[in-house]
Amino acid sequence: MRAGIAALVAAYVLSQFYRAFLAVMAPVLKTDLGIGAEDLAAASGLWFLTFAAAQIPVGSALDRIGPRRTAAVLFGLCAGGGALVFAAASSAWQIQLAMALIGVGCSPVLMATYYIFARTYAPAIFGTLAGAVIGIGNLGNIAGSLPLAWAVESFGWRETLVALAAVSLVIAGLVALLTRDPERVEGQARGSVLDLLRMPAIWPILAMMSVAYMPPAALRGLWAGPYYADVFGADTARIGQVTLAMGLAMVAGNFAYGPLDRLFHSRKRVILTGNLICAGGFLALWAMPAAGGWVTPGLMVLIGLTGATFAMIVAHGRAFFPPHLVGRGVTLINLFGMGSVGISQMITGRLHAAIAPTPPEAPYQALFLFYALVMLAGCAIYLLAQDRTD
Repeated sequence: MRAGIAALVAAYVLSQFYRAFLAVMAPVLKTDLGIGAEDLAAASGLWFLTFAAAQIPVGSALDRIGPRRTAAVLFGLCAGGGALVFAAASSAWQIQLAMALIGVGCSPVLMATYYIFARTYAPAIFGTLAGAVIGIGNLGNIAGSLPLAWAVESFGWRETLVALAAVSLVIAGLVALLTRDPERVEGQARGSVLDLLRMPAIWPILAMMSVAYMPPAALRGLWAGPYYADVFGADTARIGQVTLAMGLAMVAGNFAYGPLDRLFHSRKRVILTGNLICAGGFLALWAMPAAGGWVTPGLMVLIGLTGATFAMIVAHGRAFFPPHLVGRGVTLINLFGMGSVGISQMITGRLHAAIAPTPPEAPYQALFLFYALVMLAGCAIYLLAQDRTD
């Protein structure tokens, strides 16, 4: 079981990489293929939208056929295949197709791990285990920063993607060989997502998930690159350094949040406080978009650290799910988290294109304000949530 979980976590490391690497790839894709920020926003949005759309069938598959086959097949075929499509791309639509395929491929790996945790370990430690997986997975976020910049400059971006495709296929094989499905529970084939949506306690949690992960993921995964290039004239290496710092903060945040629900005897207060601070970081970027120096990366680190409440929100929702609907429950929460990122990338891509870059930070000010406001709106709805720990 532990070896299987390790293989799934390795797949999740690549999932984190794939959702974040466009920020560093932006300059070279613009130079080689003429792909601008709006096209990259669409590509990033498609990754999240296809990832989100896959959550309903993935949740059903986890409950019905188990995590081993669900994760191994999708990750091997779609993540590995999508990386090969990316490596061969010569236009924006091909990059977008590749990202859509990779999104489907990455869709089951974290939820497969959470499913095993929920069915195997004590409920009280679910939040800690869930946060640890995301913390480790964020090594992929780190690999998609300065190390990726070095690989692209040393070997070329196409060669780098071919290597990533090979690694994805190897990891999919390890998942198939090592993962063990938990024992089935009575009634596992019964029930649906509709049964979950009939629970009033779930809706404020879904609202919080819709706005909690989206802003830091969008900043780290896409907008940090164009922002630093346009406002500060940064090259690939400098963008890699800044995104590395934010990625490290996200790793630290996920590990830090894990035990806090037991420390403070509340999940709601921990989640609400973290997201309010994160929204404050975006408001500060909006007020000081051209600050530079240590101020701007410091605010990005704050956003990465405090915005890492994803696992804690999943743990909050999981506490309300019956055992036979755990797979569909965690993937439902994941759908709202990932789907909102995809939708926001489409919106912010158009918002960025609609605002004249005079001064160059003006479009990014609009993005930062957008992210701050949606986070504050989600926090207001989450005030209605019922607190629950295990």
